[in-house]
Amino acid sequence: MEDTTDHPLAVARRAAGKTMEELVSGIHAPAARRNLSSGTDEARVRKWQRGVRPSEESQIYIAEALGWPADVVRADDWPNWLPLTANGVVPLGPHSFVPALRVAHRTAMERRTFLTISGAALSALATQWAGGPADALAQVHDDKPVGEDLVAFLENSTQHLAGLSTEERQHTPALLEAHLATVTDLLENGCYTPGLGLRLHTLAASLSQTVAWHAFDLRRHAHASQSWVAGMHNAHAAGDHDMGAGLLGDLAYQAAWRRDHTTAASILHHALTRVQNPAARCLLQLRLARTLAARGGRGERGAVLRALAAAEHHLNDAGTDRPAWCAWVSEADLAVDSGQALLDLGDTSRAHQLISEGERLLPPARDKTRGVFLAYRAASYLDLKEPEPAAAAATQSLLLARRIGAPRCARLIDDLLPRFEPYTRAQGVPELLHLAAA
Repeated sequence: MEDTTDHPLAVARRAAGKTMEELVSGIHAPAARRNLSSGTDEARVRKWQRGVRPSEESQIYIAEALGWPADVVRADDWPNWLPLTANGVVPLGPHSFVPALRVAHRTAMERRTFLTISGAALSALATQWAGGPADALAQVHDDKPVGEDLVAFLENSTQHLAGLSTEERQHTPALLEAHLATVTDLLENGCYTPGLGLRLHTLAASLSQTVAWHAFDLRRHAHASQSWVAGMHNAHAAGDHDMGAGLLGDLAYQAAWRRDHTTAASILHHALTRVQNPAARCLLQLRLARTLAARGGRGERGAVLRALAAAEHHLNDAGTDRPAWCAWVSEADLAVDSGQALLDLGDTSRAHQLISEGERLLPPARDKTRGVFLAYRAASYLDLKEPEPAAAAATQSLLLARRIGAPRCARLIDDLLPRFEPYTRAQGVPELLHLAAA
């Protein structure tokens, strides 16, 4: 008999914690509430899992049986509309990489706010990742062979898009999404060698990470988090612990940005258990220092300083052999992130020196990061009650953010604007407020 355990209906049923018998009973219940009857039994469910499409009415009953609202049903897109998770996170497993990618794609298409991932679910996923071995690559056998030339084209074109200037990259999200959709289809339906499978999983992880950052910059947080999770599933399938830790680190960064520092710290502690590359460890330690300082301020001083010292040590050990996703980590990042952490510890003067130093060290190619660093510098000047240089830095940051299409950076300046209100007569402040309102 054909194995249907990976059919989306079977995955959705397991995610909801239901047995086959409970699913059948659950389908009968909404029919009964409408004074109707359903002839669904386990044999019919198995037919649905082998390719028979349920009627629209039956699909509505299925949705309600799984605890989802009827308006998630798109009868002409069976079984792709089925939610594959009960808490927003597809659990890690030997075949979880495609369902995770599909959830991320649907979140982007439908703005599914009910797929927002809770902090508890993210921490549980990080725990699962840290505690288990990498899964063996799962090879799909079908009649659609995947060749070396196609995979090489996808790799090369993705690398080319990633190498564009910051100003040009704002125009690439649709192309990246299309590449990721193609890779997802190949993983799901293609027949490929283990070597090509490894490359496809690696490419899916990298593309998911890039797509997530674009979504994060646009404040589409559900899409960003689901994309980072999908990337982590594929890094896990490829056995790439450093990449998996990096994607967890991105999820932690998002949690910290949303001021959920408890979740961010939990994720980072798990990520650090398996990451090996010194540059990657440096980045994760910097993020840990930042989130501990923001969470506990001076009460976390010892832990913050230990994380900063570890970050500096790992950066000193980092050579040129670095994963692409953290190849950019530098003395500039160490200085600015250390300065931001020290701000929360109350060491304002030293923090200002480090942030200014880091901004000067940043290479011209990293314009988006420069905009963020300028916003940090503006905040540090405001902490020193020096509105003129704060206004100058904030103005530079806002102009840069608008030129390169960096709404996250612009949001940092928007958040600072109320702090300029007491200084409306200071040089540069009226011009900044006028620019922000334009």
